[in-house]
Amino acid sequence: MIFNKDTAEKTAELLLQINAIKLNPENPFTWASGWKSPIYCDNRLILSFPVIRNYVRDEFAKNIEKQFGKPDVIAGVATGAIGIGILVAESLGLPFVYVRPEAKKHGRQNQVEGFLQKGQNVVVVEDLISTGNSSLMAVEALRNEGANIKGMAAIFTYGFNVAEENFKNANIDLFTLSNYENLLNLAVEKQYITEEQQSTLQEWSESPSTWLQEEES
Repeated sequence: MIFNKDTAEKTAELLLQINAIKLNPENPFTWASGWKSPIYCDNRLILSFPVIRNYVRDEFAKNIEKQFGKPDVIAGVATGAIGIGILVAESLGLPFVYVRPEAKKHGRQNQVEGFLQKGQNVVVVEDLISTGNSSLMAVEALRNEGANIKGMAAIFTYGFNVAEENFKNANIDLFTLSNYENLLNLAVEKQYITEEQQSTLQEWSESPSTWLQEEES
């Protein structure tokens, strides 16, 4: 996983300011997967704040070129990364496509929407990385269309070991604007959480799929 520390801290602070990331160890959230979590991340809120969305756009554009070279196409993962992906593509003056979770059941039955030619270099934009499974399914769909994937750029990652392993196995380099470790350090420094709450949040990140299960059983 690739990141810049200054960018990671600044992005984390902005996400906390607009409640795109909520930390609540005492009253955990339940994810769609059924996992209990003391953190909830909704990066779609970024689009509603022009100054912050422009910052995210500019950091993506700058770092995509730095880390991967300028691609031929930017691809956004539906639905969370479509908006920010379009902004990044516009900033770089590049075509944009987006990837559905699965192919449509009607019409042309596309999974990749937009104009994409075989052999084109693509950087995939994602809003959030948890296990990485859905993000890498988008990569596979693009590869099936003949795309050459240069890498993926995401706003935030939880930094799970399983995600790092999944990206390694898929041979995909991942750049993120921010990550869980930098988020927790900044949240303590800015008094969003206490050091005791930070400890709970760190425990969760070490075993997110089983966190709280023993207490509830």
